[in-house]
Amino acid sequence: MTKTTVAAIITPDDDHRDIILLTKRGVPPFQGQWCLPGGHIDDYETAKEAVVREVREETGLLFASPVFLHYFDELFAEYNFHAVALAFYGSGIGSTELMPSEVKEIGWFSLSEALTLPLAFNHLQIVHHYAQQLPG
Repeated sequence: MTKTTVAAIITPDDDHRDIILLTKRGVPPFQGQWCLPGGHIDDYETAKEAVVREVREETGLLFASPVFLHYFDELFAEYNFHAVALAFYGSGIGSTELMPSEVKEIGWFSLSEALTLPLAFNHLQIVHHYAQQLPG
């Protein structure tokens, strides 16, 4: 059955929308690869509640005002994984805190650098879509 997930493009603030936060996965699938913070929506949880919770669990940041970006199909037969990812963007509040149960590393990347990485899931497509929405 298809799952619904959330992904967060987190910037340090509204003036630096070309810098985003990535996490390095500590669990399969795509273990060891960089990705956007996010995960599965729990039962009876809204997508916005899920993205705020996942950001807090994985980075320690408060993602107070997520803005919906777009949806993305994620089809990976090799992992028996089929999901629809709902992507959000916005700034993170607070200091990052590594949550080692799921995340092995946290880092801030320029959009141009992030677009060169082999990101997990379809997160490269999400980052590319986000970059196209920025002025200039």
